[in-house]
Amino acid sequence: MFRSKTEMKIFCGSAHRQLAQRICAFVRVPLGDATVDSFPDGETFVKINENIRGRDVFLVQPTCPPTNQNLMELLIMVDAAKRASAARITAVIPFFGYARQDRKDQPRVPITAKLVANLLNAAGVDRVLTMDLHAQQVAGFFDIPVDHLYAAPVVIRHLRDKGFSSPVVVSPDVGGLKMADAYSQALGAGLAIVAKRRKSATEIEALNVIGEVEGREVIMVDDLTETAGTLCSAAKILHERGATKIIACVSHAVLSDLAIERLKKSFVSELITTNSVPVRSGDGFPITTLCIAELLGEAILRIHDDESVSSLFKISETEKV
Repeated sequence: MFRSKTEMKIFCGSAHRQLAQRICAFVRVPLGDATVDSFPDGETFVKINENIRGRDVFLVQPTCPPTNQNLMELLIMVDAAKRASAARITAVIPFFGYARQDRKDQPRVPITAKLVANLLNAAGVDRVLTMDLHAQQVAGFFDIPVDHLYAAPVVIRHLRDKGFSSPVVVSPDVGGLKMADAYSQALGAGLAIVAKRRKSATEIEALNVIGEVEGREVIMVDDLTETAGTLCSAAKILHERGATKIIACVSHAVLSDLAIERLKKSFVSELITTNSVPVRSGDGFPITTLCIAELLGEAILRIHDDESVSSLFKISETEKV
């Protein structure tokens, strides 16, 4: 049986070693020694090079691109830890890949987010720590505890330091309205929404703006951008409606080459994101990356000590303007 006073061990795969190192620096625990490599045929090999019998093990691995490789690495690391008699295994997945495939919106398509949850459970994960799931119901796909954090406290603290004069928070689509509302309340800002139509996997058409943005500084908030189609299309119509400045804030910036090119040509003046995944250079476009190592590190400490994690995804009253 797991005992909360057992020793903590933190390991990582190859997806985001830098984030794992920063988490370890915050919690003052050395990053565990593990070999994660590939055979010539592409198969993943994992070996944990230290004793973890009876330990409380945390495996840090966002399932960002290459998604399948990073997911498989995580599953194999979990199996290695399980067979090495770890007392408890927590998968720390700052960015949960496949979360967008959370429902059957067409005939004969899978619910891949549920499949990934089943795979993690079958591999031997006892608990999941993640951040800003694309859809909150994904947490319910697991039959094990899920601690779902939010980047909002980190991002809002940064936005307050920028000293906006007349900000309005905008959701670039209907699905992000709840997140935008939380930001607008915390910042004491207005609220608006852009109605859009998806033309293809990489093309978005913005149709209308609901709310007042003329003469205002716009803060667009979203959980994820990959091709930046939604952000750039929304920025165009917001500019046409009189927005004076447009900043985009996303929790996970899984940026493709197409995204960088679109952002450079868009009306977005800056992209603010977190290091939940390795963030690439903007190639001249300003990208500000905020560190979430302390947020994840504090959650890891509280999980290890069997304390409440819920206060970490709230913005304290003393921080409100």
